[in-house]
Amino acid sequence: MTSAPMTRRRGRRIGVQVAAPAVAFALILGGCGSDTAVESGSSSISAASDTNPHDRDALRDGGNLRLALTNFPASFNALHVDADGEAADLISWAMPGTVNSNAAGELTIDPNYFTDIQLTNTSPQQITYTINPKAVWSDGSPITWEDLSSQASALSGRNPEFQVSATQGYSRVDRVERGVDDRQAIVTLGQHYAEWKGLFNPLYPKSTTATPQAFNDVNRDSLPLSSGPFVITSIDRPQQRIVLGRNPKWWGDAPKLETVTYSVLDSSARLNALQNNELDSTGVSGIDEVKTVANAPGIKVRRAPALRFSHFTFNGAPGSILADPKLRMAISKGIDRQAIATATQNGIVTDPKPLNNHIYLDGQQGYQDNAQSVAYNPEEAAKMLDDLGWKLNGDVREKDGRKLEIRDVMYQADTWTQMAQIAQQNLAQIGVKLIIQTYPGNGLFTDVIDPGNFDIAQFVWAKSIFPLGALPQIYAYDPNNPQSNKARIGSPELNALIDDIISELDPEKAIEMANKADRMIFEEGYSLPIVQSAGTVAERADLANFGATGLSSIDYTKVGFVK
Repeated sequence: MTSAPMTRRRGRRIGVQVAAPAVAFALILGGCGSDTAVESGSSSISAASDTNPHDRDALRDGGNLRLALTNFPASFNALHVDADGEAADLISWAMPGTVNSNAAGELTIDPNYFTDIQLTNTSPQQITYTINPKAVWSDGSPITWEDLSSQASALSGRNPEFQVSATQGYSRVDRVERGVDDRQAIVTLGQHYAEWKGLFNPLYPKSTTATPQAFNDVNRDSLPLSSGPFVITSIDRPQQRIVLGRNPKWWGDAPKLETVTYSVLDSSARLNALQNNELDSTGVSGIDEVKTVANAPGIKVRRAPALRFSHFTFNGAPGSILADPKLRMAISKGIDRQAIATATQNGIVTDPKPLNNHIYLDGQQGYQDNAQSVAYNPEEAAKMLDDLGWKLNGDVREKDGRKLEIRDVMYQADTWTQMAQIAQQNLAQIGVKLIIQTYPGNGLFTDVIDPGNFDIAQFVWAKSIFPLGALPQIYAYDPNNPQSNKARIGSPELNALIDDIISELDPEKAIEMANKADRMIFEEGYSLPIVQSAGTVAERADLANFGATGLSSIDYTKVGFVK
């Protein structure tokens, strides 16, 4: 979404924020060329990562890793509706979770926090969590079953005063009980939950989740209690800077870095900051940018397709200009997604293609093309608009005295603007005026997208290794609790199907039902997926165990600089 954005990092927390709204995206602009600094390849997710892997003993002890944010976090509670994907990434240096993932997407228990996690019963479904006896919060208090119990209750959705980003999985938890001691939790679900391995990623202390007031406010401006190799040591709002330092209570392998510094930095400044040794890692976009940064001394461009995708989401709320699903479908058919894919990824991705699924990324098991209903067809789109009563009056259609003018909002960056301009040109050919409105990162979601102050919104969904978890969060719809359904679009039929999908413990059946749901999402005109991320990152050549992670999670104790 930016000309040189902060890349979406994949930390240990791979089950929460299943699809977190991020305003950072490493798209590739410009034309093709044989001398690009990054070899073009597939955009399909696979068992690949490019992180400059090194053993711990090859790394310097110390150092400050400098990263960029698009906006200052609206909350440091990654479970809160106001927290975005970048906030979740920052917090993941300092919070516990249950599992790690390798480059092939294979899961293992995170031994720093849990010694065992077992599905111990299926009727009812029951999971037993055994907590590492060394695991403590940053004040030295032990992590116990009560932390899991409190979080499950807060995220259950039973009390709407908890302003949660999602309730998936937790809404099905009947109870959490003490096991053999305080370090064991037995979680019993009233309904099956397919992606149970994604629960408690991250895990927050009971002091954060005990009451709605605590959940909504305790982590609004800081992270007073955490548990990870790092803790937040400094928050400077005037300077828009957040610093993490080593956690003195950490019981695992000592982290190699001394500090990690996040700064809010405009996209246009990031490339220069990297070249001027003021930043250590950032996403890059544009063939020219890739060439420029790759030729800079001490910088390496890394690439592995990433778990995120760009999209156009429509506002279908009552009273909005796109409230009619037939109008949304006509607009969808009038946008040439292939042209956008070609313009934004040519030269980096071999044979760029638009993403044709909301749930699975290309390369994930279950991916198939479900986008036939929104295939580019301007002639059909124009006829649909005529049939809906939107008649041409000069260059722009009108109906009942209202012009067919659509406001498209996005992060203020060349990448997003170029995508919007292609759609603008497409829609102008069928009598639709697309008005492009750009905003800075600060407040884009809280002040514009979340309140529904848009007709189309362009941003990124950062996905998870658990693809089904996004369904109830984003595509199910309850007007009284929209969660992350930015479109305010849905149906009882889709809600019921989503409920069945996330209850299905047979993976093959779940995939079949999920693709049926995806076709429904396309047909209701919810959103248009554009492209999945090429995952291109520019960083210091001596930065190790970081970068283009693909499906793998990051071991923050092993991130550092080569000796």
